[in-house]
Amino acid sequence: MNQSEVEAFVSKLDNVQRDDSYGYAMYFVGDEHLIPFVSIASSDNEYDSVSNLNREGIYRINIGVGRETFDSLVGNMKLEDIDYSTLDVLMPHPEYAKQHFVCILNPSGENEELTKKLITEAHDLVANRLERKANR
Repeated sequence: MNQSEVEAFVSKLDNVQRDDSYGYAMYFVGDEHLIPFVSIASSDNEYDSVSNLNREGIYRINIGVGRETFDSLVGNMKLEDIDYSTLDVLMPHPEYAKQHFVCILNPSGENEELTKKLITEAHDLVANRLERKANR
């Protein structure tokens, strides 16, 4: 799955808006652009170079999932032991793991479907949160 395919998948979800900032494509549900449910980075910047994204064709998907999903997938990984430049491995986000963000560089094979599932979960979490807020 290349970056364009990921972007097309995310863009087809309901009520999604994109904002580009600091070299990231950030995706939000609705008009409140508080925290993206997914972001995609394809180059290093002054704030983030841990994944060595300046390599040709390399991109990282950052996904905000629920606590249970985060714990079941990457909760036991020690941040200091992770090589964030490794391709096609799901891992806790280097900066936002505490907020239950996971990341993966260039997902392929079985990880393509898992990545799509996680993106959908992240979208649904935010959409449900906004719906509950609107119904208060």
